[in-house]
Amino acid sequence: MIRFGTNPIAWANDDDRSIGADIPTERILHEAGELIGFDGIENGHRWPEDPKALGSLLGRYGLSFISGWYSTELLARSVEEEIAAVQPHLRKLKHNGCKVCIVCETSNAIHGDASRPVNDRPRLSAEEMTAFGDKLESFAVYLAGEGIALVYHHHMGTIVESPEEIDALMAATGPATQLLFDAGHCRFGGGDPLAVLTRHIGRVRHFHAKNIRPDIIARARQEGLSFLQAVLAGAFTVPGDQEGGLDFKPLLKVLADNHYDGWIVIEAEQDPKRYNPLLYQTLGLATLKRQARETGLIPA
Repeated sequence: MIRFGTNPIAWANDDDRSIGADIPTERILHEAGELIGFDGIENGHRWPEDPKALGSLLGRYGLSFISGWYSTELLARSVEEEIAAVQPHLRKLKHNGCKVCIVCETSNAIHGDASRPVNDRPRLSAEEMTAFGDKLESFAVYLAGEGIALVYHHHMGTIVESPEEIDALMAATGPATQLLFDAGHCRFGGGDPLAVLTRHIGRVRHFHAKNIRPDIIARARQEGLSFLQAVLAGAFTVPGDQEGGLDFKPLLKVLADNHYDGWIVIEAEQDPKRYNPLLYQTLGLATLKRQARETGLIPA
């Protein structure tokens, strides 16, 4: 069953918590659940850590807990250490009926550092990627045994950003490691979202419908902006925005043709003072639902 969700970073950013700091938590949940009508929402720094309190809070606004970002540090610690570290997050996922754990390697990532150009991100050699993939797959096997699928989030400022790195990660891992496909990060990372999605659709278990503003991501590359500077400049937006550079209908058609069954999440961080979250998220959801009907992803 296709379900549509959002992420609180449209209202209050996790990497730079000054962005949206003035927006009350109640407003985020009220707009996402009761006004816009999303089925669920991903994790954010405003939500309770206690699994039961988290589900209770979101449920009051008609929202399910979809899943949440988990930062692995497998380049710096063992699989056993990672398994121990994930336990609080895993309890949160299992208590709330989540099906996936969103994972990204951050031991050397720079996306949260406003002083580091996104162009200066870390990179792995082929041998290092193979070794990382082995450890990631072992971690994914453990999570699968707990009833949770690991979905890897390719992300700007990290070791898996370009289409070649997505390919390499998928080649270096086995069937337990699934993919979170993010259209905006794919394009910002130099990829053709339709080509990359088509190539890896058999392992896509989670979908982030993030749009981009082409002129801003070009400027970020040319001027050496940090990831956070690019966000504040307006690098990302929602499906349906006329300023956006991505057409989501062909992507949804790939999902439909391959019987995708999961969440479609509008994860598009913007400066809420420039881009009203209620208006943009409403536009994004309406666009996705219309295109999902047109492609047969959901009933007409």
